[in-house]
Amino acid sequence: MNDFLPLWHIAHRADWEAARADGVYLHSTRGRTLGEEGFIHCSYPHQVGIVARNLYADDPEPLVVLEIDRDALGATKVRVEDVEGMSFPHLYGPLPTDAVVLLRALAFDDQGALMLGDAEDPRDGSLLEETRVGDLLKDD
Repeated sequence: MNDFLPLWHIAHRADWEAARADGVYLHSTRGRTLGEEGFIHCSYPHQVGIVARNLYADDPEPLVVLEIDRDALGATKVRVEDVEGMSFPHLYGPLPTDAVVLLRALAFDDQGALMLGDAEDPRDGSLLEETRVGDLLKDD
């Protein structure tokens, strides 16, 4: 398993905003919930382009990529499973919103190239600056 790689999940921004109010995110993939699918689809950073192009290229809704802290998942388990010859991480259980450590806007430009926005604080959507992230790691 690639325990050292970040877990990413593509979400509609509106679904993420609603989840923040509830404290838990329950969407699996485009048009399907955790209850319908049985798990939440995730990817590693190097796979997000494949997922985005295959499932979201024609999606008119604003998208974000959620970066998940696997140590903050509580009872939710991560399983890496083969999908068409590639290993993808899946979350078996709900995603606590507190386990999301940052998000980035995701969009396609006019030529279809994938674009990721600057890192945002998942709690309020404010932009995270490198110094701010570093400040979070300082011992006072």
